[in-house]
Amino acid sequence: MSLKAPKNIILDSTDAALINHLQDGFPLVSRPFCEVANQLGISEKDCIARVNRLRGSGILTRFGPFYDAQAMGGAFCLCAMSVPEERFEEVAEMVNAHLEVAHNYERSHTLNMWFVLATQTVEQIDRVAREIAEETGLEVLLFPKLKEFFIGFKVAA
Repeated sequence: MSLKAPKNIILDSTDAALINHLQDGFPLVSRPFCEVANQLGISEKDCIARVNRLRGSGILTRFGPFYDAQAMGGAFCLCAMSVPEERFEEVAEMVNAHLEVAHNYERSHTLNMWFVLATQTVEQIDRVAREIAEETGLEVLLFPKLKEFFIGFKVAA
């Protein structure tokens, strides 16, 4: 699945502040958008509308928590495939149809499709990878985590 850059979308300073603010955490309160809105000097309704617009336009590709499956007793694995260009969208749909696929990225490389599998057990990683290989007719390479590095990735808007 390739992401296309949003067209004709202009971020104002409030959009940029909202994007930057949301990357630093989301309040765990009964009305989190209200709290964020108060900190940005906008209404709760405007805050929610902005998040929806940013998600709908593709500027925000994901809005939600990241879970450490392994810390919760589960398993996860980075996977890669070499997908013929003419089949990329078709294969992306097949891969993404699996609930265990956390996210999927296209890369300019021989291994041009990278995705993460998150499951309850290590055995399920192997099972889902085999299913994807059988469905697509393509090899799924598994890259299990050997050591974790926290990089604190944020993109300033």
